[in-house]
Amino acid sequence: MAEVLHKDSTALVVIDIQKGIAAAGRKFEPNDVQIVVNNVGKLVSRFRELGSPVVLVHVSTKDGKDMLNPVVDQPMQWGRDRPADWSEFADEIAPVSTDIIITKRQWGAFHGTELDLQLRRRGVSAIVLCGISTNIGVETTAREAYQHGYNQIFAIDAMTAASSDEHDSTAKFIFPRIGRVRKTAEILGMLE
Repeated sequence: MAEVLHKDSTALVVIDIQKGIAAAGRKFEPNDVQIVVNNVGKLVSRFRELGSPVVLVHVSTKDGKDMLNPVVDQPMQWGRDRPADWSEFADEIAPVSTDIIITKRQWGAFHGTELDLQLRRRGVSAIVLCGISTNIGVETTAREAYQHGYNQIFAIDAMTAASSDEHDSTAKFIFPRIGRVRKTAEILGMLE
C-alpha cells in the first residue's frame, strides 16, 4: 500500500532557511545549500498549492540576550555584526499571507513558541520536516515533535549540516526511531 499524507492533517515545517544561515557560499554537507533551498522550495510550493499549512521557522535575536545561554564547552558562533536581513527567509521561500511564521530563540521550534498551538488548532497530526541544520535545529524540533505526539516525515535531501558526519548520524540513528525518512520527490508523491 502506498504511503499517503493527507493535506488537511499534514503541515510542512521549515527550519532556519534564512538569509544568514542558508547564504550562498557557506559550506554544508552532504547536501549543497542551494540544492536544499531548491528542495524546500518545491515542498513549500506544493503545500501552498494544496492549502496545507506551511510553517516557516527562523531563529532571531535582538541583542543576543534573549537567547538561551548555558555554559558550554563549544558555544554557538552567532557573530555580533549580522546584516539587517540575517533572519529574513531565503527569497525562494518568501512568506505569503497563509504561512505560519514562528520565531525561535533556541535550537528547537517548539520550546518557547506557539508552534504546537498553531498546529493543533489546524488539526495537524503529521509534519514534514526540513531545513538547516540537520543535527541542530531540525533534530531538536524533531525530538520535540515526537514528544508532542506528531507523526513525522523527514525530507532528508531538503536538509544539511556543517559536516556529513553530523547529518548522517542524525539521519541514520535518530530520525528512523521517531519518524520516516524520505526524499523530496517521494514526499511530493505522497501528498493528496
